[in-house]
Amino acid sequence: MYYKFIKYIAIILILTFSNNIIISQNRKNNNPTNGALIYKSYKPKSSDKIINRKEYKNKLYGFWLGQCIANWTGLVTEMDKIGSIGEIKTGAFYTRDDWGKTDQPSVWGQGVPSNLSKNIDFVFVNPNDIWGSDDDTDIEYLYQELLYTNKKSILTGKEIRDGWLAHIKKEEENYLWVSNQKAFDLMNQGMIPPATSDPINNPDSEMIDAQLTTEIFGFFAPARPDIALKMASLPIATTASNNAKLISEFYVLMYSLASAVDDKKSDKDKILWMADKSRKHLPNDSYPAKMYDFIKSKYLANIPWEQTRDEVYQRYQVEQADGYTMTSENRYCNGCFAAGINFASSIISLLYGEGNIVETIKIGALAGWDSDNPTATWGGLLGFMIGKDGVEKAFNRNFSNQFNIHRTRIGFPNNGIDSFENMAQKGLIIIDRVVQEEMNGGVNLKKEVWYVPTLN
Repeated sequence: MYYKFIKYIAIILILTFSNNIIISQNRKNNNPTNGALIYKSYKPKSSDKIINRKEYKNKLYGFWLGQCIANWTGLVTEMDKIGSIGEIKTGAFYTRDDWGKTDQPSVWGQGVPSNLSKNIDFVFVNPNDIWGSDDDTDIEYLYQELLYTNKKSILTGKEIRDGWLAHIKKEEENYLWVSNQKAFDLMNQGMIPPATSDPINNPDSEMIDAQLTTEIFGFFAPARPDIALKMASLPIATTASNNAKLISEFYVLMYSLASAVDDKKSDKDKILWMADKSRKHLPNDSYPAKMYDFIKSKYLANIPWEQTRDEVYQRYQVEQADGYTMTSENRYCNGCFAAGINFASSIISLLYGEGNIVETIKIGALAGWDSDNPTATWGGLLGFMIGKDGVEKAFNRNFSNQFNIHRTRIGFPNNGIDSFENMAQKGLIIIDRVVQEEMNGGVNLKKEVWYVPTLN
């Protein structure tokens, strides 16, 4: 009897000790710390914008979730419809009537439709499954980790290069293409950003803009687009130059302005305000500015989005208007993944989606070209604006919170398995540092708020 009692006590102690280890490990994995950041006292100013940290965490969760839904949905139709210039003929573009119908082969699908979905429809991950990373999410994840682990707000070219080399496979399949792949090749040769986007070194620097890798910097500088652009400057210049650089900056601005928009506005008016503010950053004589103005004029005239898309194709890929001369460069698939046509397609889905995440993703997936790129961008932005709960309400379902960065990247803890809660918490800690060090604002952890000094 005595030995049974001792054995029972031993089992209890072992289980308790094991559970404490598990809890400790879970805390280590799922509760990022603020590192070396010392929170300074701050006297709020009447002009400061007060942003709730707890609500912002829910928004960052919504960003990652919305981006994943949109990214994987857009992959179904990626490069299905690019027009009929050159050797590749893809026939008429999709229309809204094609939603739910059979997916057609992509230009590189060798006659085989997407294996993600037989029909053109949303791609979801069930609550017990894991979202996989893709090139529209993984470099943003990488940059967040670099900011968090380096305990700083502005990355150097060497830190960016070291991060890319540590977390991207050198050989295919490494989920890099055109400008991103060329920049990576140059890094492996010892080159450091921004030299990796110089057109002399990287002739692909306007092919796939840095949109899909840098827009998250806008969220790291809430309501302060000037700081967002400062933080994103070198990451953008890692892969993008000239008009592609301008386009990437447009998206960063949109993401930052999502925290400055008047909450009393309708979803439609919020999007229009943010887009028009971001448009002011584009030089009037640049083709991105002219693309935006052309598409907005069609939207305001109540032209159906399909007709606007067809006119964009005719104007920019057939006629090469407004200085968009990609067609004359005779690139593969007529530059179907170039920064310019991606931007035009994205503005169509943004404006016509009018702030509705479901409709915006639908239009983006059907609009054509590199359809996972615009969908991921706006799915992430709108997911942020409505938060985790808003995303689940919009789609009337619960989703997995697990994310596997090792689908496309390497070298991260926990064999690459992360959670949206953990990712959002790291975002908060990065913003704490940005508010203090870059904005000269304040963080009140007791009240769970940031005091963000506003621009004059």
